[in-house]
Amino acid sequence: MITNLRRTALLGSVAAVLLIGSGYQVEDPFEPYQQEVPGTGMSFSMVPIPEGSFRMGSNNGDPDESPAHTVELAPFWMASHEVTWDLFELFLDKGFETSTSEGPLSPEVDGLTRPSIPYLDMTFGMGKENKPAIAMTQYGAIQFCRWLYLKTGVFFRLPTEAEWEYAARAGSETAYFFGDDPADLDKYAWYEANSEGITHEVGKKEPNPWGLYDILGNVNEWTMDHYDPEAYKTREKPAENPLKVSEELYPKVIRGGSYDSEAALLKSSKRFASTAEWKRIDPQIPKSQWWFPEAPFLGMRLVRPLNPPSPEEIADYYGKTPMEDY
Repeated sequence: MITNLRRTALLGSVAAVLLIGSGYQVEDPFEPYQQEVPGTGMSFSMVPIPEGSFRMGSNNGDPDESPAHTVELAPFWMASHEVTWDLFELFLDKGFETSTSEGPLSPEVDGLTRPSIPYLDMTFGMGKENKPAIAMTQYGAIQFCRWLYLKTGVFFRLPTEAEWEYAARAGSETAYFFGDDPADLDKYAWYEANSEGITHEVGKKEPNPWGLYDILGNVNEWTMDHYDPEAYKTREKPAENPLKVSEELYPKVIRGGSYDSEAALLKSSKRFASTAEWKRIDPQIPKSQWWFPEAPFLGMRLVRPLNPPSPEEIADYYGKTPMEDY
């Protein structure tokens, strides 16, 4: 567990070196900040998550959560809120971005491959303003991160499964970051008991101790990891910055539970797996690489590592060819 004293020391003493797309570097203090998105008039908040170790998983939950084991993680920033339609739609619709931009799009952004405009209402009637963007594939989520990189010069990505749980726990070892009693969920999360079956505007509930809103409930959130029910049993212990990768399209790990989840599914250790069934009604052959027309409960949250990867690693992360899905 990380003490508040240790967290304060980390936040006050660490500086980040950020690789900018134009080739120069700047130093940012490792503290909360607002990330501006040039040309859009929009920004979003990032909070620092200190390096440290924690007990990942649970010995009292589902078999895929055990054994609980020690994980050590490098520091990173995480977005305080889930990505909303307000920002995601600029990536989705080039015409909309162009019409609202404060200047011409850069050649890199102008030439970016963007999602196909969905044939369904991807809000599922739940609305857009300040509500989480939903139903994108993992590939779509990563390409949104790429768009942000081209707009800002800052490397953003999805969290690893371990980073997500570490941030959600915020130093706790209980079922939820606030304790073990699900009766307290109403203060922190939109879920089956209080959501009325829809997503809600982000940031309306109380955050966890590290300043993350809706980390439980509202929508599930993508991670980078491939889902393996035996992953914890075969992992080195302690595990340092673990990440499970696979060239297979399914299943990938999502976390956090949603507006449609019962209380037990919002526990910090709970794991979920993506499935091709979320594209069952998609009439396209091959099916869309961008959308899950049966996953209104799925969204995303951004991470920025304190120590950014090399330009080659960045290109590899953003540049993987999407796998066809039949």
